[in-house]
Amino acid sequence: MIAVGVLFIINDPPYGTERVYNALRLAQALIKKEPSTQITVFLMADAVLAAKAQQKTPDGYYNVERMLKRIIAAKGAVLLCGTCMDARGIGDGELMDGVRRSTMDELASATVEADRVLVF
Repeated sequence: MIAVGVLFIINDPPYGTERVYNALRLAQALIKKEPSTQITVFLMADAVLAAKAQQKTPDGYYNVERMLKRIIAAKGAVLLCGTCMDARGIGDGELMDGVRRSTMDELASATVEADRVLVF
């Protein structure tokens, strides 16, 4: 079976709305249903905050850092808009392992290459 590439473009902050949570839930469900699915998550605008390391959330509350780690463990890619990081004063040293700064040019390439693009 040919692997399908799915690109998730996420814009909202990690907490306060449930868009990041729901996007990552769908990404995890796709990986579970078809493990060969190639998942790329591109975080932009306030969503770049989702990739900050050492998030502490109350017991019983979802934690997007843990959700992103599951996607990375499944060989997914997590990319962050570098301009968005700079605008929010986020440095590379504040990011969780396995994610990386990216560019709009790389997002454009990922969009062209993806079989499906989902925007949250």
